[in-house]
Amino acid sequence: MGVEVEMNDAAAESELAKVITPEGEFPPATSPGSLKVPAIALASEPVKLLNRELSWLEFNRRVLAEAENPEVPLLERLKFLAITANNLDEFLMVRVGSIHEMIRANITERSPDGLTPKQQLKALREGITRLLNDMYRCLNETIVPQLGAHGIKIDRVQDLPKKEQQLLQVHFEKQIAPILTALAIDPSHPFPFLSNLEMNLGVVLESDRGEEHIAILKVPSTLPRLITIPEISSYVRIENLIGAHLSMFFPGLAVRRHVPFRLIRNGDTALREDEVQDLLVSVESELKRRERRDVVWIEIAAEQAESIAGLLTAALRVSPDDVYYAPSFLKMFDLIQISQAPGKSSLHDAPFNPRLPAQLATSEDIFSIIRKGDILLHRPYDSFAAVVEFIQTAAEDPDVVAIKQTLYRTDRGSVIIDALAAAAVRGKQVTAVVELQARFDESKNIEWARRLEQAGVQVVYGLLGIKTHCKLCLVVRREGGELRRYVHLSTGNYNARTSAIYTDIDLFTHEETFGEDASQLMNLLTGFSLASVQEIFERQVSYLQWKRLVVAPIDYHRWLLLKIEREIEHASAGRPAQIIAKLNALVDPTAIQALYKASQAGVKIDLIIRGICSLVPGVPGLSENIKVMSVIDRFLEHSRIILFRNGGETEIFVTSGDWMPRNFFRRIELVFPILAEPLKRRIEDEILATTLGDRVKAWRLHPDGSYRRRSIDDKPALRSQDRFIELARANSVRVGNYEEALSKPAALRRKAKKAKKKKS
Repeated sequence: MGVEVEMNDAAAESELAKVITPEGEFPPATSPGSLKVPAIALASEPVKLLNRELSWLEFNRRVLAEAENPEVPLLERLKFLAITANNLDEFLMVRVGSIHEMIRANITERSPDGLTPKQQLKALREGITRLLNDMYRCLNETIVPQLGAHGIKIDRVQDLPKKEQQLLQVHFEKQIAPILTALAIDPSHPFPFLSNLEMNLGVVLESDRGEEHIAILKVPSTLPRLITIPEISSYVRIENLIGAHLSMFFPGLAVRRHVPFRLIRNGDTALREDEVQDLLVSVESELKRRERRDVVWIEIAAEQAESIAGLLTAALRVSPDDVYYAPSFLKMFDLIQISQAPGKSSLHDAPFNPRLPAQLATSEDIFSIIRKGDILLHRPYDSFAAVVEFIQTAAEDPDVVAIKQTLYRTDRGSVIIDALAAAAVRGKQVTAVVELQARFDESKNIEWARRLEQAGVQVVYGLLGIKTHCKLCLVVRREGGELRRYVHLSTGNYNARTSAIYTDIDLFTHEETFGEDASQLMNLLTGFSLASVQEIFERQVSYLQWKRLVVAPIDYHRWLLLKIEREIEHASAGRPAQIIAKLNALVDPTAIQALYKASQAGVKIDLIIRGICSLVPGVPGLSENIKVMSVIDRFLEHSRIILFRNGGETEIFVTSGDWMPRNFFRRIELVFPILAEPLKRRIEDEILATTLGDRVKAWRLHPDGSYRRRSIDDKPALRSQDRFIELARANSVRVGNYEEALSKPAALRRKAKKAKKKKS
């Protein structure tokens, strides 16, 4: 599992949005050619809300609860602990970093729930400290002892047998010591630059005259954090190994102590429109600038850390309130290395390889199958191999003349990138809209954008000022003298790694109106001028008519409010009225206000919100008809589904965008309808109903903002993700391991056809 928490736009949902550009920075002076981003729509009256930052901490606490849960296999618990730590690092970099920026700029406007930036920072410091304390309690009192009971140890060098110590010494002298550089701190040696998130050792030294000196050693990030000793199933932290050999770097000085520490810097990236000429070059420059931004948090080993802590806070101008003294293992995300160790299958979840839907278990080509009817995938239970085959077949098929695709996040060594490059080499018209500003994936996206360009792909970097977050692939194929369009739409990225651990929805269709809309959207992303983009921001684009798709920032927000208002009208008239929404986050005050009004009108509302939720459910007279739940399990809940009962004429939509201001107004997002009745029934009766029935991994949000595990009561102990695995095994076809499926998806379908016959 990986937890994709995409965080930015620090004050986007408040009055501050009127004076802040999309990425949370102050707007530049108006200059020719710069976008004038409009203010985000605000609720018409004060709305009762939970603080979004504190809600995020509650989300991460639910992730930590999986690490604390004794019913979860041990190495999976360690994995959840590592994910909690990684989430917290990103939260400190982006959200807390942005609040620091607001305070430095003397911004005093309150958040939608009524807190000033200083009040938010105070509450976050307290909440983060409590969370870290609980994380270390879980690690030290539960997980480490249980790992030891299974023969997995994190040892200190000095506690190992002599033989292993000697082996480690040789390893240190040959593989580590030549890389290290000791950095003295004195009037002739200024305080060194320390990189974001990386480990360091602060070393306290003493001369023969009793004078104290301090030096710093950077722990190389290119080396594994944990050094394995397979013979005794043990791990040694690299900083502990370095610490055991510090004297070789300081001849003539006594090493009194060494203290591991690390810094977390403001990680928000901001590009000013009037500074940008070449977006790719500008993103590269901004990444370098981000590495040197202000420090917002320091973590330091608790033992004998006073002198090092004083030096760091003074040199980096950090408040002592932003220093955390860790009782043990710093940078707990690195423990993921142990959780992925082979040979401990009993300490992991039972393995599951994604299956191939029976609809695809045939020797027909993928386009023939799609022509017979729309195809729905529920990943990771259904295999991402179907998406890979769709794009690989398009790249190889001589009748395919064009492929147009958006790319937000993908994996290194991506089979999707390989297929697009191969299609361009074969002379097809290939266009890729690459989002260079995908948070923390910027460097990777730059790398493969250049690779695509070298292969002949027409690479476009989207629209400056808003991110292209939608997931779309359009294939144009010549059939019988005509051009036919095939469309793939998804809630998830074109990323083989995350596709095995994120839940997402995919739709394949050849329905002509979908193709027309997809073509129009790609033309919008690749061919519109800056003036036309300005019209998009201002949502004054009457010449863009959409037949199937709903597109942000043009009309997603308005569309949602109209749909909610329609449910209110149905409820008022005594007709069936209901809203079910499965999302990653719900923050937008205007949407929340509309949901409150729907609740007051009698509309039954069930919300499945994995992460942040600012809506307050269950308040008499306001939201008593609204229930909010969250599911945290082995797969990251990432799919976004919306159901409107519509007086009995049920409508179901799937979307790439959450109900947050940034998704409504700062990103290109898509909402698309599910039209085929069998697919609608599958989403409502299988996916939504099963998720709503979860009583093992589900949490309920209460009016005070707290989450509590959902009680089983007298109902079956349904675990939704286990049920989806059962359904996949019963209704789909086994196709071997995941990596094999991705490497040869077409051959795998032929194999699946045989397996399907045998099964029947």
